Amino acid sequence: MKPVYVIGENIVSPIAPTAEENFTSLKKGITGIRLHDNRQISPEPFYAALFDAGGIPENAENSYTKFERLLIMSIGAALRKTGVPVASRRTALIISSTKGNISLIESAELTEALRNRIALSTSARLIADHFGFTSQPVVISHACISGVVGLITALRMLQSGGYDHVVIAGADIITRFILSGFQSFHAVSNEPCKPFDAGRNGVTLGEGAATIVLSSNKPSTGEVIQLCGGSVSNDANHISGPSRTGEELFQAIQKAMEEASVTSGEIDIISAHGTATLYNDEMESKAINLAGLQQVPVNSLKGFYGHTLGAAGLIESVIAILSLKENVMLPTPGFHSRGTSMPVNVSAELRTGDYHCCLKTASGFGGCNAAVVFQKAV
Repeated sequence: MKPVYVIGENIVSPIAPTAEENFTSLKKGITGIRLHDNRQISPEPFYAALFDAGGIPENAENSYTKFERLLIMSIGAALRKTGVPVASRRTALIISSTKGNISLIESAELTEALRNRIALSTSARLIADHFGFTSQPVVISHACISGVVGLITALRMLQSGGYDHVVIAGADIITRFILSGFQSFHAVSNEPCKPFDAGRNGVTLGEGAATIVLSSNKPSTGEVIQLCGGSVSNDANHISGPSRTGEELFQAIQKAMEEASVTSGEIDIISAHGTATLYNDEMESKAINLAGLQQVPVNSLKGFYGHTLGAAGLIESVIAILSLKENVMLPTPGFHSRGTSMPVNVSAELRTGDYHCCLKTASGFGGCNAAVVFQKAV
């Protein structure tokens, strides 16, 4: 298989507007989660990681929505690191999101024009045109594994030989529609979330964007990270509840590791989905044990960013990439004592080590699961 390399990355979050600043803040224990009293989103105060007013600059023509401006900020910052020829037909763009511009239905009648404006394909085309991409943009909306599926799709596109570079960007914003949906499941915590902890009681939501630029051309300088394998599976269990056994996430992990040609003994760190819901963390702990990875340090970044939905897999992958580069394992905010039936080695404090290989997992509504393996290139 053709090797695939990371040549650029970005995170735009309520914590900071660049990947490097985000990583520095996370090492200091800075979180974006706050208590918000915003009646336009919820009649009751709620914890979330949201952008402050002005955190995402307006555009002069007012032609882009908040969701699209967030993507443009992130893609632009990542591209400036790379010199990738966006106008080339051999450069592709993938946009990952769960809800996109769904907030537009909160304040307007659902006409045919509004349906077209809400469509993720419309946003993808606007963003592609903004940067001058000439290839048809690809849209992936696959619940909360969207960002990781975007990476796997890009990996396949590059391995096929049809493309030299792929830009994968994901974003979601938190609106009344989205928050009320999670609240209807009684899945939202009344305090900052506690992934894998015995006292966890639900998810905390967040908004943000991230971009990863992948290439079949290996960078000539610096520490180079390679995307070595990936896989997707489905529980076929329940529309919102995950598998009770973890078998299906384990299948995705196993196939991703096989493609990457790594064994359980070669995985140094795991970036878990870790939503802090009772069933997700329990399922992940079982999958990790089935894979023989229960001794490997695990973290969840949801206590820093909240659950950023379609952006989560990309935000957390960027942090995983920087963790490998700097040989740093970030802690899991909110974790104090294990609350899963199967043992997992949850990182409760900042660790350093000689880290070469990272497994990233993700799961979502509909029983979907995904896993990818990042590794330092030889």
